[in-house]
Amino acid sequence: MQNKQNSTALVWFRNNLRVQDNQSLSEAISLHKHVIAVYCFDPEQFEISDFGFKKTEKFRAKFLIETVQNLKDNLRPLNVELFVYTTAPKTALSEIATSFNISAIYLQKEWTFEEVQVSKEVRAALPKDVMFKACFDQFLYHPEDINMSFDDVPQVFTNFRKHVEKQAKIRPFSKTDSATALNNITNSTTIPSLNDLGFEEFKTHPNSAFPFNGGESSALQRLHHYFFETKKLGYYKKTRNGLVGTDYSSKFSPWLANGSISARTIYWQVKEFESQHFKNQSTYWLIFELIWRDYFKYISLKHGNAIFKMGGILQKDYSWKTDADLVKRWTNGETSSDFVNANMLEIKNTGWMSNRGRQNVASYFSKDLLLDWRIGAAYFESMLIDYDVHSNYGNWMYVSGVGNDPRDRKFNTERQAKHYDASGKFQNLWLQTTLF
Repeated sequence: MQNKQNSTALVWFRNNLRVQDNQSLSEAISLHKHVIAVYCFDPEQFEISDFGFKKTEKFRAKFLIETVQNLKDNLRPLNVELFVYTTAPKTALSEIATSFNISAIYLQKEWTFEEVQVSKEVRAALPKDVMFKACFDQFLYHPEDINMSFDDVPQVFTNFRKHVEKQAKIRPFSKTDSATALNNITNSTTIPSLNDLGFEEFKTHPNSAFPFNGGESSALQRLHHYFFETKKLGYYKKTRNGLVGTDYSSKFSPWLANGSISARTIYWQVKEFESQHFKNQSTYWLIFELIWRDYFKYISLKHGNAIFKMGGILQKDYSWKTDADLVKRWTNGETSSDFVNANMLEIKNTGWMSNRGRQNVASYFSKDLLLDWRIGAAYFESMLIDYDVHSNYGNWMYVSGVGNDPRDRKFNTERQAKHYDASGKFQNLWLQTTLF
């Protein structure tokens, strides 16, 4: 064990931007007298991808800035100072580790290609005696608790769900205490503005179904509103396929994506709601969706970089097209389907799209337009406030016939529109709008 009296630890925040139920932060504080923290706005995340889209567009950038500001505010009462950089992590962490004589770095474990490369670069740039402690902390069901190897993760979600529900338990919250403040610490780093990251300032579209701010405090406020103030949780299963408004679904996904709330926090709050109020199909269904989120994380652990390849995890050989004009018409909401167009105008204006909308536009992209699904996935990566690498690529593979859908379904967008937007309210809302 580290000598807590004399050591300083560094928490490297990535996609775990919270104080509550954060294992890396809890361990660092419990094992070290002093703790500081760092977050890097990695310039590579704002560059143009191979598919021609900026990897992070303005909507998620704004949400991220708000999240990091809130994290800094929430860390201060714990005597943990957050340093924020806009340089590559390998440069920033090397500098700060040397400046503060860091003995250990704590971080959330990542396993997808780009994140692993960044971790390797950071480790290579650090002094050899710095301990590097990465832990899985983005799951509902922890990998150590599911009683199966990654190779044994089932190809079908239902089999996975039944297994974990029977074999595994959800861990309790990680408790976080306060560290001992470092004397005379100076921190001249600043959180960048949208302008600093290459964007113009903008206002949230008045029709946005996700008008919320980034950060742990906003996430917890949303949870309290959706669960305990309005009891909308009790109707979730009936309303979750909605298209208009803020409360047809929980809207937790953006905060889950950057880790400003944990899946465990949501789970235990569902259990609290059930004990205080009632338990029904809807309260279970929110947990059901969290298990879906876990499933795509386990699929990426099992299959590695195959989730980014054209043939997907099934290694199917389709003749996908890369027609730039068709892609442009899809992104601009100028296809032959009004329902697809309305959803594409929503994401273009707000950085948000409903789950029902995502399934339809992705199916249309890959199975009607016959375009390379990875282009669509890259566009979602760029635009979505709630982009999560595992869920995004897992869902795109699923809908495009190269993933985990055993039936390889194709969505009939006209029929879907009649069923989920019978009055045309959603389509009218967006087809008549202009860019805000």
